[in-house]
Amino acid sequence: MTKIVAVVVTYRAGEGLRGLLTELNRQCDLVIVVDNGSGTDALTMVRFACEGTGSRLIALEENLGIAAAQNRGIAMARQLGASHVLLSDHDSLPDDGMVAKLLAAIEQDPRIAAAGPLAAEDREGGDQLVYMARTWSPKRATAEELSRPQLDVAFLIASGCLITISALDEIGGMNEPMFIDHVDLEWGLRARRAGYRLVAVPSAHLHHSLGDEVVQLPRRAQPIHVHAPFRNYYLARNTIYLIKTNLMPWRWRVRYCYWLAKYVAFNSLLVDRLPERRRMLWRGIRDGIRGRMGRLAD
Repeated sequence: MTKIVAVVVTYRAGEGLRGLLTELNRQCDLVIVVDNGSGTDALTMVRFACEGTGSRLIALEENLGIAAAQNRGIAMARQLGASHVLLSDHDSLPDDGMVAKLLAAIEQDPRIAAAGPLAAEDREGGDQLVYMARTWSPKRATAEELSRPQLDVAFLIASGCLITISALDEIGGMNEPMFIDHVDLEWGLRARRAGYRLVAVPSAHLHHSLGDEVVQLPRRAQPIHVHAPFRNYYLARNTIYLIKTNLMPWRWRVRYCYWLAKYVAFNSLLVDRLPERRRMLWRGIRDGIRGRMGRLAD
């Protein structure tokens, strides 16, 4: 029997949370909220939104990272008899019928581990976050590709991703030592290595906010996302971690080395808070080479 349980990870969520939980309760059988150590004031708001929408709450005492929070929610979903889990960030909102479209796509082939929507940022020039497997690395889908009913993709961003419990049983959960950044990419690589397919359904829409500032460089179509300095650490470290694994084809590893060099140069020279960013990037590179994972030490 099909039973879809949504797992929403919150961290200092805003007022839009109640609307998200209301919509997910309408499209799913149950909703679990995992608050990732937001603190007393923010947790009070999250608790109020859960009580008002009939959602279940797991309140973590500290921020354990996105991967650990997702795993806690998935574990409860299993206990509640879920056949599928829908992952969501607190700053996303699905369109009407999104979950039903994703479920219909998954049911076409037992080797489809997960299906995701066309996730688009709610701002002018925002990216459409569907990534195809290209020769040298994952790249965003073209307009022509997004006009198709369904696409096999390199990986799916976590928010809006519908995953079968049977696939999670075989592939494993999210990689908790990564803490944040590239967690969805790493899980997608493991899924594809295990012989599973990942599909995107462009007719299923998700409104998504990455929460980053963006910079538009001359002669570049896509904006560049400017992360907080602590994210510079995780992106640098986890990129090196993935390069060192055997999950990526060798061409992808070469391309990610090139991407990391550009990322370090941009964040070391062309944005704000340069001394802090340089420290975080250096720590991330050092820890990535040494294999130190987990939460960034204070």
